Amino acid sequence: MELRQLRYFVAVAEELHFGRAAERLHIVQPTVSQQVRRLERELRLDLFDRTTRRVTLTAAGAAFLPHARAVLAAERAGLAAMADHRAEQNTVLRVGTSVGLGTHLEHVLDSLAESAPELAVALTSSPTANRLRAVRDGELDAAFVRGVSRSAGLDLLPVWKDPLVVALPAAHPLAADSAVHVADLAALPLRIVPRETNPHLVDLVVAACNSAGFEPVLGPAFTTDQDTLAAIATGPPSWTVFYAAQAAHLPAGRTVFRPFAPPAPMAETFLAVHPAAPARRLAPLLAACGVRTTP
Repeated sequence: MELRQLRYFVAVAEELHFGRAAERLHIVQPTVSQQVRRLERELRLDLFDRTTRRVTLTAAGAAFLPHARAVLAAERAGLAAMADHRAEQNTVLRVGTSVGLGTHLEHVLDSLAESAPELAVALTSSPTANRLRAVRDGELDAAFVRGVSRSAGLDLLPVWKDPLVVALPAAHPLAADSAVHVADLAALPLRIVPRETNPHLVDLVVAACNSAGFEPVLGPAFTTDQDTLAAIATGPPSWTVFYAAQAAHLPAGRTVFRPFAPPAPMAETFLAVHPAAPARRLAPLLAACGVRTTP
C-alpha cells in the first residue's frame, strides 16, 4: 500500500468522480483509476461501486475512508514536524565545550551575537571522546577540544593557545613575584585532578615539572574550583593550575593567580568540525574563533 494510493482513494471518495479527482490531483484519470484498482486488489475488496452514471462508496470504502484520512493526516503532521526540526537546526548552533574556556568562550559568544544575531547557540559539556563522537555523528555542529590534534573523520582546526597560571596562597612568598618559576614549586604539594579525568592537563603539568628537574608532590585531588581554592587559601601551602582564560573569571582574595615564567606550560585548543558540514552554517562560528577559511 502506497501513500499515493490512499491520496487518490480519498480524492475519489470526496469527489465521487474519477475525472474530477484527477483534475484535483493534477494527474490524468487513467492513473487514478489504475492505482485505486491496485489498492482494491491489495485489500481484496471493492471500495467503489462504479456505473456509467455515478461512483459511490461501498460499505468497505466508507469504513476505510476515515483510516485513509488518518494516515494522510499523520503524514502531513510528520512532514510538518520535520520542517520545524530543520528550521530549528538552521537557527540553533550546537557546540560542545571544554572546561576552562573562560574568556575565550565569552569572546566567541559575543562575536556570534553581533555577527549572527538570529543564531541561537546551544552549549553541551561532556568528555572529549563523547564530544568528538557527537560531531562525527551529526549531534553537534562543532566542539572545542584539548589534548588531541587529530581524530578520524573530523577536521581539527587550531583556534588558540592558552597558558596555564599557578594558583597560590596569597600569603606565600612566591605570591609576591610577578611570575613563578616552575622549579620554585618543587617543595609544595600539587592539587590536580586524577589523570583519567583530564590526561592532557595532568601530562602537561607533570612534563613542566620534569623539565624543571623534579617530580611533583601530589597533594589532595582537585575537586571543584571553589573548594580547591578555599583549601589552598586556608590549608597547608599547596598549588594548582588553571587555564589563564578560566582564571580571569575566578575570584582572587586569599589566593592569587600568577603566570609562569617562560617557558610557560601552554595548552592548545582545537575546534572539531565535520568535513561534510555546510560551510555557510559554520562560517559565523569559524569567524568568531578567528579561523580563516578559503573562499
